[in-house]
Amino acid sequence: MVPLAEGLVEPSAPGGRPARWAATGRSGGLSAPPFDTLNLAAYVGDDPISVAGNRLRLAEALGVVPEALCVMGAVHSAELAVVQTPGTVAGVDALLTQVPGLALVALGADCIPMALIGADGVTVAAVHCGWRGLVLDVVGVTISALRDHGTRVAAVVLGPSACGSCYAVPPQRADEVRRRTSSLVGDAAITRTRDGQPGIDLRLGVGARLAELGIDRSDVALAGGCTIEDPALFSYRRDAITGRQGMAVCSIGDRT
Repeated sequence: MVPLAEGLVEPSAPGGRPARWAATGRSGGLSAPPFDTLNLAAYVGDDPISVAGNRLRLAEALGVVPEALCVMGAVHSAELAVVQTPGTVAGVDALLTQVPGLALVALGADCIPMALIGADGVTVAAVHCGWRGLVLDVVGVTISALRDHGTRVAAVVLGPSACGSCYAVPPQRADEVRRRTSSLVGDAAITRTRDGQPGIDLRLGVGARLAELGIDRSDVALAGGCTIEDPALFSYRRDAITGRQGMAVCSIGDRT
């Protein structure tokens, strides 16, 4: 599997470990249509053997064994789990670990899968953020959790998501986002689609929230484009029955 994008973040703390992240699209996997081909979600109706094979490819891209993946079962909340073991964690939209070699995975198909990397060379987090997550401030919750664990954010990677030109929403939803976020976040997130409807740009909204929280723009990277526009990405809005791409992150375990 060739990831959609990948990177290595060197630690700034003495004795820290580098962190590796990988973002996937829909290409390079085993799943048959409509989940073709690199679907990472076990809950969308895909063949479990294909999903397991796809996760194996993701693990190989990260340099870990499949048994080292900890996959989020997102529910559009601001709930965060601190994890020490692999598996599936249901009912949360953020995962945080300080276990080297444990790879956290956030999935999405229009919402943003995100990776956050601590400057200490050990703490990493994965986040799933849609419009509800923006309103509930899952990003702020996660950054607070990193700080509570003794580190600042060294790098953030935003995966593919629906862009504001494509992501039309009812006026009431746009109003809710404006009402329940800061003026900076609301002004960044609420836009108009190409046909003039209210729209939400998740990346711009999350970017504004990161700036509010003191994250420098130079420390934020983008991986992938608009899920609705790009047929090489999964999009629930576009296809309804479809797979999920992912963002995975881990601090490197065994160092050579």
